[in-house]
Amino acid sequence: MRTSIVNFNLEGISEEDYRGQVETLAPAFASLPGLVSKTWLANRQTNTYGGVYVRRDREAMEDHKEGGIYKGPVASPYFGGVSIRDFAVLEGPTRVTRGLEEAASRAQPRIDHERGRG
Repeated sequence: MRTSIVNFNLEGISEEDYRGQVETLAPAFASLPGLVSKTWLANRQTNTYGGVYVRRDREAMEDHKEGGIYKGPVASPYFGGVSIRDFAVLEGPTRVTRGLEEAASRAQPRIDHERGRG
């Protein structure tokens, strides 16, 4: 599994408007192939927002980076100071501490019809 942590600051948009937009966007993220989970982050005091993305594998991570839904924070005029950090997940100790257990059990297998593999 792979994890990405994305952070940014809101610029020119209120937190209320931002929250309204992400409520609308959440189903699109939920349907991304290979996305195990996304946790939405918000810290009003520091004006820091973002998400923690857990993906099934590196290929899913790269596919998401190529797609428009992931490029949004980088291109948005409302997001400043965008930071994207990618990590491998240490699956053994993560299982011991019950991390990703429920999310991984609900993850749908990715089927890539063009490449003929799942």
